[in-house]
Amino acid sequence: MAADSDLESEVFEITDFTTASEWERFVSRVEEVLNEWKLIGLSAGSVNPEKGEYTSGTWGEKCLDINFADFKFYITHYFLKQECEKDNGKDKLEEDSFPLAMQDLLCMNNDFPPRAHCLVRWYGIREFVVITPGTNCEAIISESKCNLLHSSVSIALANSGCQVPMFVQIQQKWRRVYAGECQGPGVRTDFEMVHLRKVPSQYNHLSGLLDIFKAKIGCNLSPLPPINIAIRFTYILQDWQQHAWPQQPPDFDTLLGGEVGGVEFGKLPFGACEEPIRELHLATTWPHLAEGIVVDNDVYSDLDPLQAPHWSVRVRTADNPQCLLGDFLTEFFKLCGRKESTEEVLGRGMPEEEGKENSDISSALSKLTEPAAAVPISKLSVSNIVHSARKHIRRHRHTDESPLKTDVLNSVLLYLFPDAAVEKSSESSRNRTAPTNTSGTAEQEKTPDYNLYQHLKSAPSDSLTYRLALCVCLVNYTYGGLRAVAHLWQEFVLELRYRWENNYLVYGLAAGPPDLRCCLLHQKLQMLNCCIERKRARDEARKVLEGNRGRERKVSGGGPSDRPTAEAAAGSTREVSPGKSWDSWSDSEDEFFECLSDQGEGEAPHAEGDKEGSKVKAEGRLHPQGNMTLLNSTEPLYIPVTQEPAPMTEDLLEEQSEVLAKLGTSAEGTHLRARMQSACLLSDMESFKAANPGCALDDFVRWYSPRDYVEEEVEDEKGNMVLKGMMSSRMMIPGNMWVEAWESARVTPARRQRRLFDDTKEAEKVLHYLAVQKPADVTQNLLPCILHAAILKLKEEESVEDIPSVKKSIQQVISQASKLLHTLSHDYKKLEDFINQLMALETAITQARSLKAKFATCEGGTAEDTEELEKFVSSLLEDPEVVVLGAGQGPAGSIIHRLFINSQRLADFTSDEAALLSPMEDEFGLEKKPGGGSNKVPDFPPPAGREILLRTCVPRPAPYSKALPQRLFCVLMKEEFRLAGAFSSDTTFF
Repeated sequence: MAADSDLESEVFEITDFTTASEWERFVSRVEEVLNEWKLIGLSAGSVNPEKGEYTSGTWGEKCLDINFADFKFYITHYFLKQECEKDNGKDKLEEDSFPLAMQDLLCMNNDFPPRAHCLVRWYGIREFVVITPGTNCEAIISESKCNLLHSSVSIALANSGCQVPMFVQIQQKWRRVYAGECQGPGVRTDFEMVHLRKVPSQYNHLSGLLDIFKAKIGCNLSPLPPINIAIRFTYILQDWQQHAWPQQPPDFDTLLGGEVGGVEFGKLPFGACEEPIRELHLATTWPHLAEGIVVDNDVYSDLDPLQAPHWSVRVRTADNPQCLLGDFLTEFFKLCGRKESTEEVLGRGMPEEEGKENSDISSALSKLTEPAAAVPISKLSVSNIVHSARKHIRRHRHTDESPLKTDVLNSVLLYLFPDAAVEKSSESSRNRTAPTNTSGTAEQEKTPDYNLYQHLKSAPSDSLTYRLALCVCLVNYTYGGLRAVAHLWQEFVLELRYRWENNYLVYGLAAGPPDLRCCLLHQKLQMLNCCIERKRARDEARKVLEGNRGRERKVSGGGPSDRPTAEAAAGSTREVSPGKSWDSWSDSEDEFFECLSDQGEGEAPHAEGDKEGSKVKAEGRLHPQGNMTLLNSTEPLYIPVTQEPAPMTEDLLEEQSEVLAKLGTSAEGTHLRARMQSACLLSDMESFKAANPGCALDDFVRWYSPRDYVEEEVEDEKGNMVLKGMMSSRMMIPGNMWVEAWESARVTPARRQRRLFDDTKEAEKVLHYLAVQKPADVTQNLLPCILHAAILKLKEEESVEDIPSVKKSIQQVISQASKLLHTLSHDYKKLEDFINQLMALETAITQARSLKAKFATCEGGTAEDTEELEKFVSSLLEDPEVVVLGAGQGPAGSIIHRLFINSQRLADFTSDEAALLSPMEDEFGLEKKPGGGSNKVPDFPPPAGREILLRTCVPRPAPYSKALPQRLFCVLMKEEFRLAGAFSSDTTFF
């Protein structure tokens, strides 16, 4: 036991020094990433990148996560794609040549790139790797951690042989401080950085910075190799008070008095309410200077911006400036999400008038008990009385309780229904055919802009629906939002009800059945117009028949004769094409049609000249069908007058399709579906029988569906070849619906048939559909129209400014809108994004307009100057930075100079010392100071930023070392002082 205790006391902890530490694992992981990205070995590429390639080229990046113990880092590889792909390893460098990054330090083709990574701007390199702390990780601040990371990078580069520079971000992230290294065969470049909040006074000029650079490179050669200098001063112009306001001042005498950007009904506003251009940055550059050519110290400076050989400009736009069209669209789109009904909206805020309204209603409804003689017979209907009662109530309401004022409401309704402005005293002045299209519509339909509604499923730009959308949008934004929209919609529906009851066609709708290419609301309004047209035609036909009947009784007292004019007026006369589609037939067998003739249903009038009455008289003929004759006689085959198929809107077609689909595929369901679809076929058969007495089913098929009647040559009894016809195989199927319908069809002309289209029922359905619409439903139905109007407005404004990028974007949004709006259920999230795109286009146009106003050609400018300015302005919004041709002496440079002068004058006059200063020279329209002197205000403000780039090639660290590139990039700003240095050393003997 004693021996065992002695053995245990000799056991001690063993440390395995072969186990990798967290630091070693981190270095190994960095090497693995470099190997994975194929950054091992010699770097390849052209010696010098092309001029401006850093800006015009495409930059790529790769990113991975790596960990140092539990601390997360991102390692990112940045590279210029064009350069990497173009060379493809063909121009590989020699083994003893410098890495590409060291060569880039001296390249002058891409100084001060306007749009690049900060390391690209500071060091001019085209490829590099950056290690940054993770998103939620603390910054690397302590000196020991910074040194540890820096040494890790150095070891990874040495072990892998990677010649791509690698950086580590240290200090707080907002400071953008990096430390890095680049290694090559016998050479190394250290990337160092200094960042201060204030500029030291001794280094606030070129002379002091040159002293720093010379001290850092520590070259003992005499004379010192020349130092190349590049200088860039940036001046910022922020004051635009001397320019015109983006919008015209409001006109308080108009209907929209006091509204900024107010427009008349039927137009959308456009433009920004604030200055869309926030700042203009002028960069004056001296690209290649040698030491001693220019003087810049604490006493004197030669760096006059007007003498700079290179000027470039870029603009900073305002973030989301308020634009009128965007505001209108946004507020209109918000209504789509409201849930209130029209009654709920208009019922709010008026409880004090409830008793008065009830009394008005009771007095109005008392009209129902008045004698019939007090009301004209033609006007005696419940709808008319209720309509007049509503008007009676509205007259007794206070003006201030209505969401829309009377003058505004009347102006809107007059714009929507301009035919109502005609003298109302004469009944015939209102009972007229509404001018559905303007005279220029035929020409408009040939233009792409007019036919745009077909792509967007909205409505023609000259239609009532389109104008209604514009009015609803304007009323919503300007006159009270939801309540005003509900009020307008209620009055709009009442106007439609009045027109239906009094046979007044709705203005601004194309004739014919509903256009399924348009939005559903437009189809409903067209359906109402179809009903009014049918009702007017029937009423006119009744008057004609009654007049003819009275004349015939006076003359002979005999029965009525065949009257084609009356037939044409009673029913829509159409020539049915032989290949008629069954999809257009509707089930209307239960609809009743008033008989417009005094001829009984079972009467068989005698034909003229037939004393015995053996033949049935033909009725409802249009004209003969060519040279065709009936098969059973020599009588010509006549095309009958038929009823028009019932027009249908999109929702009715969908409903009918669902009903037919629910019948199933059983024999009974198939038979019922065929009967429902054969209503139009049966009507046409009855009309055909009336027009062709003694005809057979074969005659009807020859006219109605010629493909189902097959003719072939056969040999007769005498051996002659004659044509013999027979029904097609599908017509010979037992139980064929055509045979069944033919047997059940009576001899009845179209004017005495049951109506396929019950205009009264369909009109009431349309009016009910409109009356129950919520304000949100109205805006949803009108949304395609308002987006259509917005696109047209953008195209109109863009054509004035001629911006290629905006023109291309408009075509893209049209294609996108076509996909969004053609679906039955709209994706409102995508529509919201689409509206944001339209707002971005409006912003771009207003920005271009603002720049054009600022860079307008001065008096005396040539055409070449004007063209140059137009190109310059169009490039300002397209390119990150635009070169000013001729610098300060060119046409654009002169205008920029004048802009800065005006800004300086304004700043000088508004300062506290303005009263103590004398007026400026006559050059700027001011008086000279007595005595000939003047208080000259500088043309330019102090530069907001100064960038000075110093580079040379000297041997380091000893005089016999290789001459290697050295670079120092200096940034001097009001609250920032940054030195980014890249110093190369020969490591062959060190």
